[in-house]
Amino acid sequence: MFDMIRRYAGRFRTSTPARPGSTRDRRAHNLFEAAAVYVAARAEDDQDRIEEAAAWVSPEALSFGVSELACRAVVALARERDTSPDAVARDLLGLPAA
Repeated sequence: MFDMIRRYAGRFRTSTPARPGSTRDRRAHNLFEAAAVYVAARAEDDQDRIEEAAAWVSPEALSFGVSELACRAVVALARERDTSPDAVARDLLGLPAA
């Protein structure tokens, strides 16, 4: 299963460089780095960083990276809380227990 994800993600590894005038360096960013910066910026309500990270990769790649980050975060929290990923996801979204 992880091989399939790696192959899928590998297609998005080539990304666009940061926008001119950006405070970040001009190297290419991978989709997971873009997703991490994007989600952290959303959590901090930093619109400039949100836009910067969104410009690093295609919208499809960013969506995949954010989804992968969400899955990993839910699994990590479930392990930490010694509960199921379903219970953690529902708790984070404020949904009633199933």
